Amino acid sequence: MSKFLIKLLHYPRTVLIVLLVLTVVFFAKMITNSRMETDLDEYMPKDHPAFSYSDQAEEWFNIKDGIIIAVENKAGIYNQQTLGTVRDLTKKFQGMEGIEKKDVTSLYTADNIVGTEEGLDVKAFYTVPPEEQEELTALQNRVRSNDMAFGRLVSEDETVTLIIAAINDDVFSQEFYREILKTAEAYESESIQIHVAGRPIVEGTMALLGPADMKKMVPIVIAVIILVLYLSLRSARSTLLTMGVVLLSTVWAFGLMSFFSIPIYAVSTMIPVMLIAIGVADGIHLYSHLQHFTDRNPQATKLEAVTDMIREMWKPVVMTSVTTAVGFVSLLTSQVYPIKYFGLFTAFGVLGAMVFSLVLIPAGIMVFNLPRRKNKKESKSAFHIPSGIAAGIIKYRSATLFVTIAVIVFALIGIQKVWINSSFLDKFERDSEIVLTDAFINQHFGGTSTLNLVLDSKENDAFKSPEVLSLVYTMQNSVTDSLHAVGNTFSLTNYIARMNKVMHADDEAFNSIPDDQDLIAQYLLLYEMSGDPENLWKVVDYDFRKMNVNFQLKSDNSKTINTAIAALEEYRDDFDKLGITMNYAGSGYKGLVFTELILEGQIMSLILSLFIIIGLLGLMFKSIKIGLIGSVPIVITAVIGFGVMGWMNIPLNTTTALLSSIAVGIGIDFAVHFLEQYKLHSVSGDKLLTAQRTMDHSGIAILLNAVVVISGFLVLLFSVFPPNRELGSLVSLNMFVSFIGTLTIMLIMLNKSNVYFNKSKEQ
Repeated sequence: MSKFLIKLLHYPRTVLIVLLVLTVVFFAKMITNSRMETDLDEYMPKDHPAFSYSDQAEEWFNIKDGIIIAVENKAGIYNQQTLGTVRDLTKKFQGMEGIEKKDVTSLYTADNIVGTEEGLDVKAFYTVPPEEQEELTALQNRVRSNDMAFGRLVSEDETVTLIIAAINDDVFSQEFYREILKTAEAYESESIQIHVAGRPIVEGTMALLGPADMKKMVPIVIAVIILVLYLSLRSARSTLLTMGVVLLSTVWAFGLMSFFSIPIYAVSTMIPVMLIAIGVADGIHLYSHLQHFTDRNPQATKLEAVTDMIREMWKPVVMTSVTTAVGFVSLLTSQVYPIKYFGLFTAFGVLGAMVFSLVLIPAGIMVFNLPRRKNKKESKSAFHIPSGIAAGIIKYRSATLFVTIAVIVFALIGIQKVWINSSFLDKFERDSEIVLTDAFINQHFGGTSTLNLVLDSKENDAFKSPEVLSLVYTMQNSVTDSLHAVGNTFSLTNYIARMNKVMHADDEAFNSIPDDQDLIAQYLLLYEMSGDPENLWKVVDYDFRKMNVNFQLKSDNSKTINTAIAALEEYRDDFDKLGITMNYAGSGYKGLVFTELILEGQIMSLILSLFIIIGLLGLMFKSIKIGLIGSVPIVITAVIGFGVMGWMNIPLNTTTALLSSIAVGIGIDFAVHFLEQYKLHSVSGDKLLTAQRTMDHSGIAILLNAVVVISGFLVLLFSVFPPNRELGSLVSLNMFVSFIGTLTIMLIMLNKSNVYFNKSKEQ
């Protein structure tokens, strides 16, 4: 390979032109065919049992995520202006393209089940906003006496009422999102405030802010890395060529995604930051070696210097790139497609950066000349790591090992505190408008997040049975009474209890499930004749074999959902005795499973990448012992990284779950370069001298590499998303730990293992 690369040195301008033309092609494809995926359901594996069942349940009961519009009047909603606003907004949303008329629920469209002399009737709460106080008071009393509306559509303090517009997953777009907000804002006045929330709004906001955040981050990352590179390399040409490598690799990665029509997912927006931070590593090591060569051989020609750089450095550059790519390719074990694509195309970008480093940088040097040589004074600058440090590390190895073990034990305790968070809201600032709006609606109503419990029986009319319905009703009341996180619950039992109450002159004592199955069947028949049976089929199927029980939750995070599920699971045995199975559905549950799949994938990818890297290092250095030694720093890094997450209460989510792959992918670079130089310098036969020379040669390059990568990821601290900031901090910490681990623990292990030295040469 080195011979081919050296031949290319004779055609540097041709190389640069070919790379430029190909990059333009990829860039054009990226610009014309890139699209952002905003439907979070598309992130999930369709063939997974939990998702396929949930999709079925959504079809059975028309389960859809709803946009929640809260109309607030602090003086109270029972006035003509507020009720008129509710009516007008309801009609406005019903007329929107993408929203079905029947899927918009408000006080204006809700059914009010009442008892009459003839039996049962279903009426609207109002059709024309009342003007007279008498009529307003009557409406207020109708709502108060109906617990299917009071506390659900109207807040208990009667200052807020809801409009809920359920939409299909494929409807939502950035244009639709803007139209919703624009419509809501148009109806605000001095006395009426409109608040918009709901899962589609959260997803839409993420879809808008994600790309915008990366557009802000990428230029800052580039600026920071250019500055750090220039301070490190002390050459504008070297800095620009190194940055050219990462910019080309980023364009090629996204261009390839476009060629295969793969959309940009939220996690894909992290690829540029990854490649910009990672891709500079090869350039730093190439220029570091070039500087060492020119310092030792001041009379060498440009061709001789670049030829030596390629001959001596192509192997470690290839090894580091391959091992880094393996860390990301291992993400293919994940069942989540965005994670697979993130790993695959980041790995492609890393390998692209490898090729560009070995082709673009040498060609650029041949065209634009060598970077200026350092004088003797500069060679002994503050950046130079004295060989005495290597001697000190080996001398005090016992203290170093003791401190390392203590830190690992502390980290292992912290790992037990790590928890998974599936919340989308927690990706935003606590004081952001979307979080505050969600909190406002949660404060006044049952909750903006939902969990659907689907009960399934093999018998027709199973959910007309008083015994079954009573168990469901008991479960609903028990869960809402015992768990603060569960605000409201709704199912067929609420219809039955309401009908039983109104058929007994609104006597609260009859707000329960009757013990007569025939009476229940009669109630349901009366409702089907008087009301809209479409509403009924949202909670039960036509044969009454399946029931949908909806639980409103105050939070969408994993702890809340798992707590609710744990409370429901206590009733599984009781339902089993009645021949009824329990399953879960809805976006909240799918989000929980989705996050758990990401965690499982990360564990698998971490284990797989470690085994592959140990094997690759063993193959590259022809010693499995070297493979094991080289993996130690990244294992320590991963343990400490997750330990810090536990102690700092940073949850695993779709962003921070990438930590292990990044830690392995980037951290192994340090080890490979150090091992390669240790092997080369071991020809001296002196272990201490080998350690000192290795530290002199690779120590400075590894330090500069770590500084650049840490600087790049610290830019994520400016992200609008807290998980991105957490990832930036954690990756920076990991790089620091990996850097320290490579120059200390790995050096000590190499020294003690006597690898590359015969016993006869032992000092």
